[in-house]
Amino acid sequence: MTDRSRRRDAIRGGLVIAVATGLMNAATYGFTLIGARRLGPTGYGAFAAMLGLVIVVNVVSLGLQATGARRVAAAPGDRGVIEARVMAVSVRCGIALAVVCLAASPLVARVLSLDSWLTAALLAVPAFCFSVMGGQAGILQGEGRWLPLAAVFVSLGVARIVIGSVAISVSATPFSATLGGIAVAAVVPLAVGAVALRRTAVAGTPTTPATPATGRTHSRVLREVVLSAHALFAFFALSTVDVVVARVVLDEHEAGLYAAGLILSKAVLFLPQFVIVIAFPAMARHGADHRLHLWGLGVVLAVGGVVSLVAAALPGVAVVFVGGRAYAEVAGSLWAFAAVGTVLAAVQLLVYSALARRHQRSIGLLWVALVAISAGSLLVHTGTGLLTLVCVVDLALLTALVVITRRDDVTQRDRFDGLDTRAAEPVAQL
Repeated sequence: MTDRSRRRDAIRGGLVIAVATGLMNAATYGFTLIGARRLGPTGYGAFAAMLGLVIVVNVVSLGLQATGARRVAAAPGDRGVIEARVMAVSVRCGIALAVVCLAASPLVARVLSLDSWLTAALLAVPAFCFSVMGGQAGILQGEGRWLPLAAVFVSLGVARIVIGSVAISVSATPFSATLGGIAVAAVVPLAVGAVALRRTAVAGTPTTPATPATGRTHSRVLREVVLSAHALFAFFALSTVDVVVARVVLDEHEAGLYAAGLILSKAVLFLPQFVIVIAFPAMARHGADHRLHLWGLGVVLAVGGVVSLVAAALPGVAVVFVGGRAYAEVAGSLWAFAAVGTVLAAVQLLVYSALARRHQRSIGLLWVALVAISAGSLLVHTGTGLLTLVCVVDLALLTALVVITRRDDVTQRDRFDGLDTRAAEPVAQL
């Protein structure tokens, strides 16, 4: 494929994924808005904490997706072998994660002050479904099959708002919202992904036949999944720690207000998601332009900057999008919540850049930032104080990551041990 055709495909794919992720995020946002209005500040605070945990649990799915996409992009002719190995590891990871979620549900319910441990136990369903879906999405992403991948994304958002809205209309409780909008809705994209892989396998280009994988080859895939998931877990733990901390250090009403503000933060965080989806396989290819992440960073900051400016100029309008008049107290701070989402979106892009180029040292900074917010939260007692703390720490993190990722050379010390970044990596080394 020539550079011109690759750019043309990237632009076309970018448009498709931008629309798909836009629809997915709009539907997810619509569901959170419905939840905020129907559950009220107290009930929504509990439900928002569950949504935060879903994001953290989902890092295994994203790790599987990143692994599948990187390996397919590095050796696209071996799709059959890669698919078999990635999907086998995905199922195993999903089962293990679901068991962990079930075992931890009583503790989670107590820490988050949930009415029932059953609400926390529902987390096991998306834990399994999203893990398997992550493997499916990674294969589609690495092959550049943007339409099937877009279908997976859209189905997730549509299922969440449709099934979740029905569940809340039946019973406006955190349990019902979690059951419909999180647990049951997670099954739909899993089914869509399975159909997409089956159809593309029949109609797609010839690939190397899938051969039985040994425990050694599975362990290599699993190892990369663990390393990728570790990086993404650090990021999503950082991006959700404040909503969990708010439940601990603030009263229920103020924690609910803070959670409402985070609706805008999360919307801005995921708004430029298409940039990462398109750029990641390109960054993972051998000989890729090392300035790709800087171009992507510019797009992310531009999108988030516009939202922040609008929220600052029209706080009365912005508050409508986070729950309405019941959350009017947080209207004046919505621009800051949007700014936090912008910074986190930029950090996320740089995290994926680190995964594509095997910059392991960059990931340690995420844990430093997480510790800083957790420790600093002990000194704050208001939502404004917590928001200020998060803004300062996230900005410092972004600055540090920009400095580190400007280095184009990847030394052996920066690479993940045992993983090769060469595009011509043999299948036997997977």
